[in-house]
Amino acid sequence: MKDVYITRISKFLPNEPVDNDHMEEKLGVINGKTSKARRIVLRNNKITTRYYAIGKNGETTHNNAQLAKEAVERLCDATFTKDQIQLLSCGTSTPDQILPSHASMVHGFLKNGNVEINSPSGACCSGMNALKYAFLAVKAGQVDNAVCTGSERVSTWMKSNLYENEVEHLKELEDHPILSFNKDFLRWMLSDGAGAFLLQNSPKGDLSLKIEWIEGFSYAHEMETCMYAGGDKLQDGNLKPWSEYSPEMWTQKSIFAIKQDTRLLGENILIKGVDSLKMAIDKHSVKHTDIDYYLPHISSYYFKEGLYNEMKNRNIEIPWENWFMNLSKVGNVGAASIYIMLEELSRSGKLKKGDKILLSVPESARFSYSYAYLTVC
Repeated sequence: MKDVYITRISKFLPNEPVDNDHMEEKLGVINGKTSKARRIVLRNNKITTRYYAIGKNGETTHNNAQLAKEAVERLCDATFTKDQIQLLSCGTSTPDQILPSHASMVHGFLKNGNVEINSPSGACCSGMNALKYAFLAVKAGQVDNAVCTGSERVSTWMKSNLYENEVEHLKELEDHPILSFNKDFLRWMLSDGAGAFLLQNSPKGDLSLKIEWIEGFSYAHEMETCMYAGGDKLQDGNLKPWSEYSPEMWTQKSIFAIKQDTRLLGENILIKGVDSLKMAIDKHSVKHTDIDYYLPHISSYYFKEGLYNEMKNRNIEIPWENWFMNLSKVGNVGAASIYIMLEELSRSGKLKKGDKILLSVPESARFSYSYAYLTVC
């Protein structure tokens, strides 16, 4: 088995950052009315800017595969070209189409010769699953290098024409912020962008990150679906897929809009997250005090205090000064968020040899969690 290192990290955020006052200009208004819930949602998630693959006149500037392609190309230079990539593993929540696969489309844009491709599906954990596939391939010696990506182009999924109504019961939202996690909530926090890692079997350059281990956990065996798109949730908790609805019902029921079961989210996302975190670090005999940088992908700052308190309840709290986040600046970029977070940390000048980094990614779709433990070399 080979050691595996992240030797290069890149990101691509399309166009100019969009501040809170200009979001509806990009996404559109529902029923001709400015959203009443927007200010409440933004107050809770504390996101101030995000990025959309939407031009000044409302035109699409990049699809998802093009965003990922841009991130991959930013890994490359004269000393490592895209033609040297041996494996391409691409995760996303929002592929441009059902078929061909997302990685196949990214490869098509790269035009970099014959390579193995992999397209893990899912939500936020798909980016981590892309990393794990690449990690295992390099570790097993099947390839000397691999590129993995996380990317999202969610803006077109959030356009106003996909939604029937605004969030109702404004008073309930003010009293219980967790209730804002529904269709309208998602419009005010999701963002477009892509990130990429180059993995190699030896350290390169001034800064390499050795991947010590990657772990994943699913609670689908005991939890209903929480976040979904392309279907509708029935009273019994099961999903009815888009293919079982008529085309007329696709729009009438907003079948392709991203939705969230807020009751399940509030009751379980933190508890299951800390439960899986404890299993991961216990399995590898890592003490929470060993972690120098904790990079949690959270959808909203609303969850930050609750996450810390739940960790404290389980005696695995990580001090605030060891947390590193950039949610407020780039928004929730789903599968790409952890890539973009690590890219910013890696160029911050803060890292020193021997530092330990824990990547933490939850996925509320049906409650999955992924972790990676890195050593700075």
